[in-house]
Amino acid sequence: MSTTIPGPVDTATEVELTAIGHWLDGAVVPGTSGRVGPVYNPALGCQTGEVAFASVDEVDQAVARAKKAFGSWRAVSLARRSELMFQVRELVSEHRADIASILTAEHGKVHTDALGEVARGLEVIEYACGIPTLLQGGFSEQASTGIDVYSIRQPVGVVAGITPFNFPAMVPMWMWAPALACGNCFVLKPSEKDPSASLYVAELLREAGLPDGVFAVINGDKVAVDRLLEHPDVGAISFVGSTAIARYIYENGTKAGKRVQALGGAKNHMIVLPDADIDMAADAAVSAAYGSAGERCMAISAVVTVGDAGDRLIDAIKERLPSVKVGPGDDPDSGMGPLITREHRDRVASYVDRGREQGATVVADGRELEVDGDGFFLGASLLDHVEPGTDCYNDEIFGPVLSVVRADSYDQAVGLVNDNSYGNGTAIFTRDGGVARQFQFDVNVGMVGINVPIPVPVAYYSFGGWKASLFGDSHAYGPESIHFYTRGKVVTSRWPDPDTSAVDLGFPQTR
Repeated sequence: MSTTIPGPVDTATEVELTAIGHWLDGAVVPGTSGRVGPVYNPALGCQTGEVAFASVDEVDQAVARAKKAFGSWRAVSLARRSELMFQVRELVSEHRADIASILTAEHGKVHTDALGEVARGLEVIEYACGIPTLLQGGFSEQASTGIDVYSIRQPVGVVAGITPFNFPAMVPMWMWAPALACGNCFVLKPSEKDPSASLYVAELLREAGLPDGVFAVINGDKVAVDRLLEHPDVGAISFVGSTAIARYIYENGTKAGKRVQALGGAKNHMIVLPDADIDMAADAAVSAAYGSAGERCMAISAVVTVGDAGDRLIDAIKERLPSVKVGPGDDPDSGMGPLITREHRDRVASYVDRGREQGATVVADGRELEVDGDGFFLGASLLDHVEPGTDCYNDEIFGPVLSVVRADSYDQAVGLVNDNSYGNGTAIFTRDGGVARQFQFDVNVGMVGINVPIPVPVAYYSFGGWKASLFGDSHAYGPESIHFYTRGKVVTSRWPDPDTSAVDLGFPQTR
């Protein structure tokens, strides 16, 4: 492997920035647009890289090469594609520590969290290894006299993925693994904040035997995104990110005639009933709110306590906060790393004052955290008595700020979830099986956890929310991804005796 893994930087000396280019035709190539963006080590607070921003011409080159490669790639047998995906799986597994190190250096997440991200991405690759079974069609013999009817699924062609900064290895795997297995060629536009993991994985795909041109990485900003959305040779777009951008991707992609799956933001609620195991619920709330510094769309950002569960849960969460050690991701003692940029850290921190101004009680203020150096760190913040309609409740904060809302009844708590504009994930903590079953029936959210705080589905189910958390009608990975990255075709076949052939102008009969 030739891709450089970002490592520790001595901030006392001048840093030589790593130039980060694109991946075309099986190799890293430098950018030619003259436009670049900064890449930081969030734990150190200093710039370590400079990523090329693609021009329209560079995007066109990637799409043209993918289109050229598609004819031969789609003709590769299912057996061979499956074999190649198994090889990809082995290489990603073998190099998971290297990928995790890249994630820690550019995103900031702790190493164990980074390893977990790679593991969840591997599950989707493993699912894609079963592509011969996943693409099985249907067959009806003798549907009409002498006529057989069968269905097949065929790849879309050139497809693209636009992925977020918070899971720079896993989310691309959610997209390219099923897309490639289905016979498509894939153009990836990763986040410009942490692009190196995608280039490293591209080398693994080449090493596994993926033909040149079938997979490309185009780094960039809105110029690259807009060109992918309008390019006539891109048949489908997958996106994960904020709701505002998801809506933009969906509206412009569909206007250009593409199929689009655009996963947006979230405001995930966790309901805690009075009969819940409070220690279990507190462990879950701390883990789900502050894991990965809260920078995940499945984080729990609002806990709704019912009745007398509120005071007990707040006390239990407070007891656990001192054990949340914040520090550099490469420190094995760290449980939570920095946020992605200084600007994002400051934006998240501003919600503590806004919460207090709007009537919430600040139980823990993450701004009081003291960490050596200039990293983008913020401690765990806990706000109690948060009222619906306030900024802390309404906004997707995307950081380590947990809001606790008090409710008088189960119905009021469920109403808060259902009235929210987002519908990504939710959870309920209770010992009552009947109530839990009623909750999964009542709640208008795409992914539900029962005594499970982050209900991310396993790879053979699909991931996605409802309402403003999803634009389009296809969820990510799992069975829905196979349908998204293929088109159905029905074939009606007859092999008659030539002597029985005759002109018949009547309506076709099925008898």
